[in-house]
Amino acid sequence: MAIRFPLLYTFVVVARSGQMRDAANTLSLTPGAISQRIRELEDTIGYRLFNRHQTGVELNAAGKLLFVSLDEPFRRIEEVGAKLEKPPSRSIKVSTMGSFAANWLVPRLPGFSKQHPDLEVDIETQSRLIDLRREPIDLAIRHGLGDYPGLESVWLMAPKLIVVASPELLQSRPAIKAPADCLAFPLLHDLERADWRLWLEAQGVTTSHKLKGPAFSDEHLALKAALSGQGLALVRNVYAEDDLRAGRLLQAIHVTWPTRFAYYAVCTPEALQKPAVRQFRDWLIQQASHAETAPVSNGQR
Repeated sequence: MAIRFPLLYTFVVVARSGQMRDAANTLSLTPGAISQRIRELEDTIGYRLFNRHQTGVELNAAGKLLFVSLDEPFRRIEEVGAKLEKPPSRSIKVSTMGSFAANWLVPRLPGFSKQHPDLEVDIETQSRLIDLRREPIDLAIRHGLGDYPGLESVWLMAPKLIVVASPELLQSRPAIKAPADCLAFPLLHDLERADWRLWLEAQGVTTSHKLKGPAFSDEHLALKAALSGQGLALVRNVYAEDDLRAGRLLQAIHVTWPTRFAYYAVCTPEALQKPAVRQFRDWLIQQASHAETAPVSNGQR
């Protein structure tokens, strides 16, 4: 009769502690998974190993006999494993979009380094969908609906789309009092040229499907163009908050349009067991909870 190794080791860990919950913490499993393994082991060998009671479990006669046979061999295996175990990784590999990295994440990284000077963060910027189970990435920050089967995802923030421009551009033209007034300005587009049309339509403004103006594959580039006075940019508020706060950009109109999607921190359950990854994810959640739109004004008199 072949018995799976994880079942035997789970039995030993439970027998040592007398608590399903303590064994779950030791093995990084849920108490339900521990109970299921014990039941499977008992079903396989054909008899019960524990007496259950309200405060925990205790070995019965059959369980004590099995435990005596297994405890010492498993202790030897644990000793060998401890000698061979690599020290925990002190680096975190993060994948995210270029705009999010440049405008939100990177400016905040010094704060993480100050809190965790022994940890290193490697940032990769890419828009393609990565396979977190096969690629050497610990955590991804993605913009979507948060539905990532088999992965751990945590909601970070849901930015709004706002219209921004340089003070010089806004002061050189008539004031923007309604969404349709934006059409009198050069418009800075996303590469698909969809955002401005959808935003205007959401505000009740009928537009041509061929709005003029340069297009950019990255919101960071559109922000740079807006800073240099090239036109109105429609961007997520968290990307522009530093420039708004410093007065380098102004919000051209107070109408905002919330996006459908949010930013999520996504990783595998296994990656989340690494202390460094867990610390970085917790820091992201904390930083996102403090994120707020900078004070806004249209800057026009």
